[in-house]
Amino acid sequence: MQTTRMTMAQALVRWLVAQKIETEAGVVPLFAGVFGIFGHGNVTCLAEALERVQDELPTWRGQNEQGMALAGVAYAKARRAERIMVATSSVGPGATNMVTASAVAMANRLPLLILSGDTFRSRRQDPVLQQVEHFGDPTITVNDCFKPVTRYWDRITDPEQLMASLPQAVQTMLDPATRGPAFLGLPQDVQAEACDYPEVFFEERIWRIPRRLPDPREVEAAAKLLKTAKKPLIIAGGGVLYSRAKRSPMMQTWSFASARGCKISPRAPCHVSRTRMSA
Repeated sequence: MQTTRMTMAQALVRWLVAQKIETEAGVVPLFAGVFGIFGHGNVTCLAEALERVQDELPTWRGQNEQGMALAGVAYAKARRAERIMVATSSVGPGATNMVTASAVAMANRLPLLILSGDTFRSRRQDPVLQQVEHFGDPTITVNDCFKPVTRYWDRITDPEQLMASLPQAVQTMLDPATRGPAFLGLPQDVQAEACDYPEVFFEERIWRIPRRLPDPREVEAAAKLLKTAKKPLIIAGGGVLYSRAKRSPMMQTWSFASARGCKISPRAPCHVSRTRMSA
């Protein structure tokens, strides 16, 4: 098997660039860009790797970690959860600033990839600037704060872990059943560690979001209720947009239901008017 030797940070960035996704507009890069504030934990390795691919994966410097991560959440919502932004910060308070944004993404089931610097795996250099020390348990870092507000969480303690963790993180972020933010903690010494990665790991991959059909029995039961209701009402949530249902037979059914006097009410975060639904 042909391999390429590079640091863990370089391999991570190269893999991100190789990911594509099939959308209504065609095949486009899955990761649209990176918001970052760089310091201890992500400046010497990850930043160096990102600088090399500015034409393919642009990086924009934020002024506040929470703001840039929230911008990434907003981007995912605007793109119907089909494209993902990356947010990266240094170890310490810079990382915890993104916890709120991660919670927003979690609550709204929107993808966001968070890459944070982490403490040295070897611990020989502890403590570093802004590192929060937990004297009773040295395995705990501030990055453990993300566990309750992410769909996928991992700490990369060996360069080879990327080959398993990265695909699992993307799978979690794109599957409608598990969609939400993913977090990867990147220890500073592991970022700089070189590894022989197989070339096949960096081959272009086109992701496709699964579009599962509804259970025919549930559709039949809903139609029966609408036909017999005195004041029928359909509440349309954000899934209408995320599933591209506006161009599907389901929308034709709603148009028919509207013509029969059924009121169609949008529910946040859908924000679709009855006029648009009936078009």
